[in-house]
Amino acid sequence: MATRSRLKIGAALMASAIALVGGWEGLRAVAYPDRLANGIPTVCFGETRGVKLGDSYTVSQCQVMLGNALVEFEAGMRKCLATPDAVPDKPYVAFLSLSYNIGTGAFCGSTVARKANAGDFRGACNAIPMWNRAGGKVVPGLINRRADEQRFCLEGVR
Repeated sequence: MATRSRLKIGAALMASAIALVGGWEGLRAVAYPDRLANGIPTVCFGETRGVKLGDSYTVSQCQVMLGNALVEFEAGMRKCLATPDAVPDKPYVAFLSLSYNIGTGAFCGSTVARKANAGDFRGACNAIPMWNRAGGKVVPGLINRRADEQRFCLEGVR
């Protein structure tokens, strides 16, 4: 059942996702032009949809926005995983963090998703670092984020 949300039924899973994604996205309560995303207006924990420069939110509003966005990205991610409930928790959260950052379309076409769908979770985790570019250039921050996502992912693979 692809529309189920593991985040909504598992508080610990949601907390892990918020910690991983929020830690890398950082919190900015006033919208700014994100230089890594070609100046796209961004706010809170990396939200870009419907954002205009100068928009501002409280920390609480940003936290709610992130939780809602993670559930939304989870739904998109689940659609391209053959058996999303067979994915162990830590790889699931790492895949969600990647999806949130690169978009579900890119995630669904990725080697990460292909390997996960083949049941090769270790291979999927090891493919995460391939996503280290923004605007066609390798970005040190993305190298670090992907290494952290990969580490977290591998912790959940036997």
